[in-house]
Amino acid sequence: MAALAVTLAAIMLSGVVAPLLLIGVGVLLPAAVAGVVRELSRIALLLSLPLAISVVLVNVFFFPGGEAVLLRVGPIVATAEGLRFALEILLRLAAISGAVVLFYLTTRPGDLVIDLEARGVSPRLAFVVNASVQTVPTMVDRAADIAAAQRARGLDSEGSPWARVRGLLPLVAPVVLGSIAEVEERTMALEARGFTRPGRRTLLWRPADSRRQAVARWLLVAALPLLIGLRTAGWLAWLG
Repeated sequence: MAALAVTLAAIMLSGVVAPLLLIGVGVLLPAAVAGVVRELSRIALLLSLPLAISVVLVNVFFFPGGEAVLLRVGPIVATAEGLRFALEILLRLAAISGAVVLFYLTTRPGDLVIDLEARGVSPRLAFVVNASVQTVPTMVDRAADIAAAQRARGLDSEGSPWARVRGLLPLVAPVVLGSIAEVEERTMALEARGFTRPGRRTLLWRPADSRRQAVARWLLVAALPLLIGLRTAGWLAWLG
């Protein structure tokens, strides 16, 4: 709920101050409490860097209607308005990616699935959520194992950039085929355990959920429509 609230707030709020507050209060403070600030910063940077580069280039040099010229290279003009808008988008992107990565680092997928089922969510939907969360880490681990096995067999995947690019090609087919085979094996294992049985399942365990956590979630739910109302009324203009 916190990740969803930070993401929606980053989309609704404009300016520079509001995204900075979101990053500090909604991302960095919980990350510091969980002790994952360094790992969160590294992963969020890697995930958002390609999009951040394109955001800066497009908005700084091609922002429509910019008048304060900072740099001119032939027909391409960098404007102060474009730079400010790019900074706003970057801060929003940092808040969203940080919130998602924080959720990934502090929440076990198994706990999430069990808690969703305990709250009445369909087991199929809960399984889709679990598979979505685990897809990227699983493929990264599989690629690392395959690369190590192929290097042991004499494949040169280190050294020059060309060698690294050439070493990626033999990884593609095993990773994709391994993912497909894993999906088939997981499907058969779920069928053998009665996953498609109709009716609600009896859970033997569910994650602890204190009253404070429940109150915090409902406060976040209530804060979102309040934020929309304040944004519509123009009472948050000072955050720009």
